[in-house]
Amino acid sequence: MSQLQVTADDPAERFIRRQTPLQRIHHVLHTYPAISPAIVLIVACVVFGLVNPRFFRPENLSLIGQQVAVVGALAVGQTLIIMTAGIDLSVGAVMVFTSIAMAGSVVNLGLPGPAALVVGLVVGTLAGGINGVLVTKLRLPPFIVTLGTLNIFLALTLLYSGGQTIQSQDLPDILLWTGQAIDIGSFRITTGVLVMLAMYAVMSYVLKNTAWGKHVYATGDDREAARLAGIAVTRILVSVYLVAGLVYAIAAWILIGRVGAASPNAGSDANLDSITAVVIGGTSLFGGRGVIIGSLLGALIVGVIRNGLDLAGVDVLWKTLVVGLLVIIAVATDQWIRRVRA
Repeated sequence: MSQLQVTADDPAERFIRRQTPLQRIHHVLHTYPAISPAIVLIVACVVFGLVNPRFFRPENLSLIGQQVAVVGALAVGQTLIIMTAGIDLSVGAVMVFTSIAMAGSVVNLGLPGPAALVVGLVVGTLAGGINGVLVTKLRLPPFIVTLGTLNIFLALTLLYSGGQTIQSQDLPDILLWTGQAIDIGSFRITTGVLVMLAMYAVMSYVLKNTAWGKHVYATGDDREAARLAGIAVTRILVSVYLVAGLVYAIAAWILIGRVGAASPNAGSDANLDSITAVVIGGTSLFGGRGVIIGSLLGALIVGVIRNGLDLAGVDVLWKTLVVGLLVIIAVATDQWIRRVRA
């Protein structure tokens, strides 16, 4: 009897035993995409903590959190788009345009703060929707569409603002609310950071526990198979860009609080930084794979590396080089995982 039991369990047991260490690593990385960025983040923190003990001081950790807030918020929307095998080069432009629309509604139109905030949220959502419609209706590559709208939104920002920054004294408290600090001993966290973390919590739940989230993954993994399975692929794609636009508008709100003003020149590196955070965070550029929390880890990795190298007195060019290497390694790792799967 015992021999029969062993024989019944034998195929699975033999399969597990036959796996090489490399195959086991591949299986774990594929099952838990956030593991790789989590390990990188921990190693980076340990290394920079050893190089400079000031790294772990509450004041410095607070600074990293505040620096990551804007890019981390943008990465939420960018993750959704990359999960559908797209890419959005206009994220920073939409964010800045939305921030100017919020502030301009107060200064030029005389709207109260809450109404100006709503205007900004609507503008950002519509901007994302425009990208979605162009991608789906005209069947243009997302790279080309968002490259075009990047320049359009930048031009609209400069035309509407006249290239002038709207200072904090001209803005209502509600638009500056995301810059307010909450002190926890020596550690200081802004409400903008809390808003960013709340977005990650909400989107993580939505992607994991709702039909819409599962359809987003299915659309990114194989668009034609998703269509044959009864998923309204076009509607899902448009909704993804709409939600991403809303996320960019919230990021614009965080940006105003972070800078203490609405500037047409803010967020110049936000486009590439958001893509960098998402890719380092384990979301596949080929779509259908990744977890939203990985993008937060990716944003933190970039923030930690830049901050740590600053404390180490490293030249800014080396910081850019290190981040570029991380992107290449992250994409190469993703391709390796997909190749082994096949």
